Amino acid sequence: MSWPRFEPKNPAWRAAATSTFDLQPAMRTLGISIVRLEPGEVDLAMPYSQAFTQQHGFVHAGIITAGLDNACGIAAFTLMPADTGILTVEFKTNLLAPARGERFLFRARVLKPGRTLTVCEAQAFAAQTEAESLVATMTGTLMALPLRHPPGAADVPAAAAR
Repeated sequence: MSWPRFEPKNPAWRAAATSTFDLQPAMRTLGISIVRLEPGEVDLAMPYSQAFTQQHGFVHAGIITAGLDNACGIAAFTLMPADTGILTVEFKTNLLAPARGERFLFRARVLKPGRTLTVCEAQAFAAQTEAESLVATMTGTLMALPLRHPPGAADVPAAAAR
């Protein structure tokens, strides 16, 4: 199947998406990084950490969901206009297999961009050496959020409000 190619509305889409991602302390805490970024698509990676496991030693479903949600958000954000933020309004996650591996990959792509709402899908993979296994999927709806700068916040960079 061939996926559609999308044209970003913001000529600085790559810098804006990277900046938004970099401003998220949760992603730093989880060790998640961007490994590929294209209009309407993103691949994120996270190393295994015992600190993020549940009682059976698998990476906790909440951690996997956080990676999937962020992948959907960044994929959608690459298509948003300048001076816009992004906010998840709904997602559905299917947990397909225990999350165990040396690292985890979160791949998302936009299915349907919209002026206000964008629909994305994402997949989480557990990677062990060269093999990858699908552990979860997500369908998410994300909303373009017009940035509003409160009085006195003129010195706050726009990206910080995202």
